[in-house]
Amino acid sequence: MRTQVAIIGAGPAGLLLSHLLAADGVESVVLETRSEEYVASRIRAGILEQSSVDLLREVGLGERLDREADPHRGIYLQWPHERHHLDFVDLVGRQVFVYGQTEVQKDLVTAAHARGQQVVYEVSDTALHDLETDRPSVTFTDQDGQEHRLEADVVVGCDGSFGPSRSAIPDGVRQSWERTYDYSWFGILADVPPSTDELIYAWHDDGFALHSMRSSTVSRFYLQVPNGTDVADWSDDRIWDALAVRLGHGLDGWSLATGPITDRSVLPMRSFVQQPMRHGRLFLAGDAAHIVPPTGAKGLNLAVADVALLAPALTALLKGDHAPADAYSDTALRRVWRCTHFSWWMTTMLHTGTDPFDRQLQLSQLRWVATSEAGAAGLAENYAGLRIGF
Repeated sequence: MRTQVAIIGAGPAGLLLSHLLAADGVESVVLETRSEEYVASRIRAGILEQSSVDLLREVGLGERLDREADPHRGIYLQWPHERHHLDFVDLVGRQVFVYGQTEVQKDLVTAAHARGQQVVYEVSDTALHDLETDRPSVTFTDQDGQEHRLEADVVVGCDGSFGPSRSAIPDGVRQSWERTYDYSWFGILADVPPSTDELIYAWHDDGFALHSMRSSTVSRFYLQVPNGTDVADWSDDRIWDALAVRLGHGLDGWSLATGPITDRSVLPMRSFVQQPMRHGRLFLAGDAAHIVPPTGAKGLNLAVADVALLAPALTALLKGDHAPADAYSDTALRRVWRCTHFSWWMTTMLHTGTDPFDRQLQLSQLRWVATSEAGAAGLAENYAGLRIGF
């Protein structure tokens, strides 16, 4: 097999990259360990930044998004007895959109089928070769047990934390930084209309809580829990009681609607950055290079920003212009570290620990953000999204 760009991973980063490359006349083949149905059903991020939405619209992927996404002007910050609205549009002239990663994936898959994109699902034993030459390749085994070699001009790893691409950068070249937090998120999906018009980020002595949503009939909730929490220890009643307490049921007459819980999971909280994001003819994008805690809603948006930079860089490289590809890692990492810091800042401001001194500092910071135009604008600028290429 032969192609110009071999893409490992058929999630949003990989399929969006293939879409952008196709628009520039560049051929690619996408390899994916999981089935198409599995990738499409993964419940992940739900917030798109203004820049991500602008890009999706520009490249012809905005029709259903414009019809079904829920634009939000801001968020609510809350602590006991107080809830404050931050209006991003008033503060920085930008907004965010509730449109789940599953919906983005559906749009990308539909577009891939429409243009005849070659995506090979359910592969195994994926390995990368000759990355320091101008003829790299990827070997893999298909679902029928047949072994293949895919030769390419460039290999792009969009295969997340556990794929082979990240580790294909040699030990003496790669550097990494990691932060593991002392808590996790217990997340649920519920068939219940949202009890809020915009997301509520709640600080509470019992732990952080978040009220999000996926549609007008489906709500998404998170609770701060200890690492190692077993979902079986949390009954439906316990979940709804904890959410009601932490989200302020009864605050100024507000009430939390409850309903059937359709999905529950525990998500460990961690930050990870690896650099460089390019080695020879291998380029990394999305979770293959960086992980952020979900508090700042940055994971999917960082992946979009990565491939928005990478696609024109690869197009130029294939035409003989090496400069954009040479600059890709440094340019992408500036945004990665900014978003990593913002995600850490939001996380440490809102998640409670055992130190009473730290709790008072958190409350002071929350009051400052909620009541200072400068503090609110800083949060709004980062949450609604910096420009791609920052």
